[in-house]
Amino acid sequence: MRRQMGVAATVAAVCLLALGSAFGATNGEKIKSKGVITNRTGDTLTVKTADGPYTVVLSSETKVQQPMGLGVRKKQVSPDVLIPGLRLSFEGMGDDQSRVLAKTITFDSDDLALAEVIQAGLNPTAQQQAANMQRYAADKAATDAAIAAANREIETNKQRIAANEQGIQEVAQSTAKRFSELTEWVSKAEVTVHFNTGESVISDEHKKEIAALAEDALKYKGYVIEVKGYADSIGRLAANQQLSKERAEAVVAYLLQDCHVPVKNIVAPGAMSETHPVASNESPSGRAENRRAELRLLVNRGVAGLGGN
Repeated sequence: MRRQMGVAATVAAVCLLALGSAFGATNGEKIKSKGVITNRTGDTLTVKTADGPYTVVLSSETKVQQPMGLGVRKKQVSPDVLIPGLRLSFEGMGDDQSRVLAKTITFDSDDLALAEVIQAGLNPTAQQQAANMQRYAADKAATDAAIAAANREIETNKQRIAANEQGIQEVAQSTAKRFSELTEWVSKAEVTVHFNTGESVISDEHKKEIAALAEDALKYKGYVIEVKGYADSIGRLAANQQLSKERAEAVVAYLLQDCHVPVKNIVAPGAMSETHPVASNESPSGRAENRRAELRLLVNRGVAGLGGN
C-alpha cells in the first residue's frame, strides 16, 4: 500500500510540473502593453508593439471590450473583431517578454473602422472574389483546351513536315506566347469622376466621359471595367467609407442602366475611403481632387489579339 501511494504521489508531481510548464504564462509576471495586430491564427494574435512583437493568446476568460462615449463604461464584444491592422491595448500574464495569456483587450471603434478599411483594400468582397474565381476557372479551361488543340496541331505538323524542324519550333513558340497572353490585362482607357462635398451625384459632363469609355469598351470581346470610389479626409472615417462606396455604386448604376454594360463585365465597386489620395487634403483644391471615382477599361490581351503594349 505504501508503495502504491508513493507511485501515485510521483505521478501527481509529474502532472503538476507538466501543468506548470503548459500554463506558465498564468503564473508569470503581469504584462500590459499596446500595439497593432499583424497576424491572427485561431486564438493566437501577433501584436507589434514599441517593445517588439508579442504573442497574445486568447482564452474563454479573456475580456474583449470597447469604450463607450467619454466615460469609463466599456462594452463587451466578440473576439471575432480582432483582425489584422487593429490597434489595441492588452493586459495579462506572461512567462517572458514575448508570450502573454490575455486577461483584457481594449480597442476604439475608430481603430476598428480603420482596420476594416485596410482589410477591404487588401481583400476583395466575397462576391467579387467568387466572380473573379469563376472567370479565372473559365479562362483556364479555355486556355487548357486551346493549348491541347495547339499541341495536337503541332504534332500533326511534325509528321507532315519532319524536314522543317526550325519552322515547327517557331510555330510552337508563337502558340505558347499567344495563349500565355490569355491571362494578361491591358489598360486601354481611364476616367476620373469628381464629386461635390458629401455627394455621390454624377454631373452631366462626367456622364458623357463615362458613356464614351463604355462605348469604347463594347468594341472588345474580352474586357472588364474596374470602378473604385474615394473620399477626402474631412469627416469621420466610417462616413467617408460609406460615401466612397456610394460614389462607386453610382458609377456602376450608370454603366448598367444608361450605358448597357453587362454586369459580368464590371468589377464590383471598391470603397477605398480616404486611401490613395491624389492630392493634399490640406487645401480645398486638393480635397476636391480626392473626392472622386476612378474607372479603368481593362482588355484581355489574348482575346483581343493585342500583341504590343
